Amino acid sequence: MKYVIIYVSNFEESLAFYCNQLGLSIRNNHGSYIELDTGSTILAMILKENVNEMTGLPKPSDISSQTFELGFVTEDVIGMVEKLRENGVKIIKEPIEKPWGQTVAYVADPDQHYIEICSRVE
Repeated sequence: MKYVIIYVSNFEESLAFYCNQLGLSIRNNHGSYIELDTGSTILAMILKENVNEMTGLPKPSDISSQTFELGFVTEDVIGMVEKLRENGVKIIKEPIEKPWGQTVAYVADPDQHYIEICSRVE
């Protein structure tokens, strides 16, 4: 997979979350379409109100229908979750260790997309 595009309500809030909270940097900025550098996969965002203009698809509903999550790997899940909590990020599920040895937690971005904060799978 080359990229994932998420539809956002507010660029400033979303950029602050992904850049300031998760540490991503802007790869390309095309005004109403922004790409963030995550390594091998590009995370892009577009304002919900511009989806039809940019893609020809209908504007997404403001009603949330959670159908995906984004996963970010870190060496310190507990430390990352505490940093996010201190910065006012909504914690959905506290860190737990899965039976296969991976530590996993969930937070929400400004549009309430599920963000998995996890350790590497051993």
